Amino acid sequence: MSDDKPAPKKRRLSAEQGAAVPTAGQAGEITAAEPRPTRRAMRAAERKEAIIDASLVEFSAKGFDAARLEDIAARAGVGKGTIYLYFADKEALFQELIRTSIVPIVGRLGPPPTPGTPAREMLERFIKMFMTEVYGTRRADIIRLMVSEGPRFPQLAEFYYREVVSRGIAGMQMLIHYGISRGEITNPEIIKHPQLLIAPALVAVIWHSLFGKIAPLDLDAMFKVHIDLIFGPGRAT
Repeated sequence: MSDDKPAPKKRRLSAEQGAAVPTAGQAGEITAAEPRPTRRAMRAAERKEAIIDASLVEFSAKGFDAARLEDIAARAGVGKGTIYLYFADKEALFQELIRTSIVPIVGRLGPPPTPGTPAREMLERFIKMFMTEVYGTRRADIIRLMVSEGPRFPQLAEFYYREVVSRGIAGMQMLIHYGISRGEITNPEIIKHPQLLIAPALVAVIWHSLFGKIAPLDLDAMFKVHIDLIFGPGRAT
């Protein structure tokens, strides 16, 4: 006897999304694919990124107070009014700049990438990453800007502390606890002062800005001495 059951209906494709769309009765059996971003959404994202990139240049060159939204817009190739489609004001733009350029760097301080990784090696890696991706780049200008203008704009200093400093301290405390548990750090008092782990990196940024042309630092030697002070002489094995 032949099978008289009708063949199952094929899923239709959405012309707009290019994704499979279930027919009636199949909605509970499959999960619809994520919709692809439209060209309009992609252009909006590109404009926002261009505005943030331009703000980094303007804030770095002129500081927070002197930087003008019209100059940022001109550098980004958009009208000044376009900025207000994404950001309420200059402060909101500066906050987003910190979120996108500095917060991800600090977020790399955390648990060991693989079990058994020496704490010393973790700190060495972070310092190298900091020097590559922050020191000598425009990201370092944001740090210098916070040092110089933070007292004048306490709301920005508070935001920077909440989004960057507090997360950095938490990550450093995690690394210190890990180093103590492994016997690599023998002075437990350092847990009370986690800022000591990253202090030379900040000194390097400020020193480079003020005295780099007069008395440049030997960064590799300075960080070697600093890490020896934390963990004792030698290198991770």
